[in-house]
Amino acid sequence: MYQIVSGSSDGFSDVQAFLERGTGLEGSSDATVEALFSKTEEIVVGRAPGRLDVMGGIADYSGSLVLQMPTREATLVALQADPSRELTIVSLLDGTSTPLRHQMNLDDLEDGGGGPVSYESARAWFDERPDNHWAAYVAGVFLVLMREKGCAFAHGARILVSSDVPESKGVSSSAALEVASMQAVAAAFEIEIDARELAILCQKVENLVVGAPCGIMDQISSSCGEPGRLLALLCQPADLLGQVEIPEDIAFWGIDSGIRHSVSGSDYGSVRIGAFMGYRILADLTGFAVETRGETVHIDDTRWSGYLANVRPAEFEQHFAEHIPLEMSGAEFLARYSGTSDEITRVDPDRSYAVRLPTRHPIYEHERVRTFAELLAEKPSPRRREILGELMYQTHASYSACGLGSGGTDRLVELVRERGAAEGLYGAKITGGGSGGTVAVIGQRGAKGTVHSIAKSYAEESGHQPVIFSGSSMGAAGFGHLRLVFTDSG
Repeated sequence: MYQIVSGSSDGFSDVQAFLERGTGLEGSSDATVEALFSKTEEIVVGRAPGRLDVMGGIADYSGSLVLQMPTREATLVALQADPSRELTIVSLLDGTSTPLRHQMNLDDLEDGGGGPVSYESARAWFDERPDNHWAAYVAGVFLVLMREKGCAFAHGARILVSSDVPESKGVSSSAALEVASMQAVAAAFEIEIDARELAILCQKVENLVVGAPCGIMDQISSSCGEPGRLLALLCQPADLLGQVEIPEDIAFWGIDSGIRHSVSGSDYGSVRIGAFMGYRILADLTGFAVETRGETVHIDDTRWSGYLANVRPAEFEQHFAEHIPLEMSGAEFLARYSGTSDEITRVDPDRSYAVRLPTRHPIYEHERVRTFAELLAEKPSPRRREILGELMYQTHASYSACGLGSGGTDRLVELVRERGAAEGLYGAKITGGGSGGTVAVIGQRGAKGTVHSIAKSYAEESGHQPVIFSGSSMGAAGFGHLRLVFTDSG
């Protein structure tokens, strides 16, 4: 069996269960994965939680302040160095399902000259293998470390993944997988990376290898979050402002709508593109210097420091809103403005985009989140709780105006509003990239029963039994990593 020689699993039932199934720590390993690891080599284990998007959401890519709570649910990754150049990635599924397995050679991540392949080549390689595209979240860690940190991997790795962060629920299962994988790889190969840089590198995995245009808040929350607190992050580009205490009279929950969420979906991408189109038009209206650089533009913005969220709502409404078109074709935009400053997305000349509402959303959301954070620090009162809830309702309405709502999430928010303060609930909003996924709920700490009652009502109406997210856990940096060795004793 295996013995922990560094780190601790104390208090983490998910870690203990993972070790028992994946490594036989207590002599009860799963036969389907038992042969993965050698009994003579050390194993490193990383853990990273998902996140509940309390406030901020899609405004992160426009520079907004965001408030995020790491979930109790987490992803675990065990890694053992392989003397060959092979990467073997096994992902455990629920119940008795056969695990997913992907095998590749590190040579597949290198060009003919021994250097790392381009991100475009790696993304195309995985796109051509849709059945194994899930492995890009893990294998992409190696490529990003090669390209961004100059790491050279003489050996491969055997990697085991398990997660209780539900996929496509809007609680960032992808970030948890990337962060746990990066943590394990860094520890196993003795690569020095601090928690913030690790998160930024993981965002590159998702943006450039997987091909999903997410902002930075997911990875930062998974890496740097603390239990029972909201991580305050100013996404300009990733300024950690500290942890916000959750007052004793308040609690947060997440209720899953059952509607599949995808950050790479066309709705999220088009809203992001629309926001950057709006920022480019604002630059033209204000006379900022613009320089075209390939498919992107550089905007010399000294007024708003390069971030749409820094435009004040009153300023936008008084001077700019009427000059931003409600929608615009990609072809017309490119003919007039060349492109946007977003290095992740591209304007498609063959489609039209909503522009004014996606531009307005982060401007108002930044103000809402700032107010929300300030109110959390104030003395408890019914009025304070009412305003906190109203801010969440406003955010939800703004998502819907941008086209990122869904029938299921709207119904959950409506159920929360119907119960209201009389039953201990103050507000709710759709989370993350929208278009389904999870609804975040704010209420008094004793309102757990009401939250479960809402989930029951929703299940009866929709036929979907929601997952309820409650509680939190430390981010990957707080957990660190475990080191295990095989022992003959026992």
